[in-house]
Amino acid sequence: LIYDFVSPNAYLVWQPLKEIAARQQASIKITPAFLGGMHKLTGNAPPFIRDADVKGKNDYARLEMQRFIVKHKRLRFKMNPKFPFNSITLLRMLVSLSDGEQVRFIDAVAPALWEDALDVTDTVALEAVLTKAGFDAASLADKAQDPAIKQAVIDNTDHAVARGCFGIPTFFIGQEMFFGKERLGQIEEMLASG
Repeated sequence: LIYDFVSPNAYLVWQPLKEIAARQQASIKITPAFLGGMHKLTGNAPPFIRDADVKGKNDYARLEMQRFIVKHKRLRFKMNPKFPFNSITLLRMLVSLSDGEQVRFIDAVAPALWEDALDVTDTVALEAVLTKAGFDAASLADKAQDPAIKQAVIDNTDHAVARGCFGIPTFFIGQEMFFGKERLGQIEEMLASG
């Protein structure tokens, strides 16, 4: 899973993806990558900007999002008032963690962003979310400044683009790429077929 917290679709797909992985006895490898950097490298743009002049397209995208929210019971979702926010510090924290800790980190931070309107620039509020989830917030903040950690996020982003990624969420099963929350059915079919 190529992941960035700034993508509302990454939040929406996270829980259903975990459910698919559990049903199919599959594991999720999380690769934190910076969506802003990915857009710059690929010439892509957020759909609400890219499609702003296409009559009806953003309205339809909102309809599809609402259908997904209802289908997958992500009913607490609401757009973060600071969207699009800068997620780079969160990605650096995420990349510094082990696989199991990464899952816990997303489980704590993503709902805070997309259900409770966490402002990522509010360090006190972020620290409270991390502490409540059992993380050492000060240690994570320090790690986020480590040049090697910063480079790891850059490398992840570059590597994702080299594999064909242009947006978030993107999934790989082996070499097969799937983009967007709408591909969950295809992902489960491929996992089920072995």
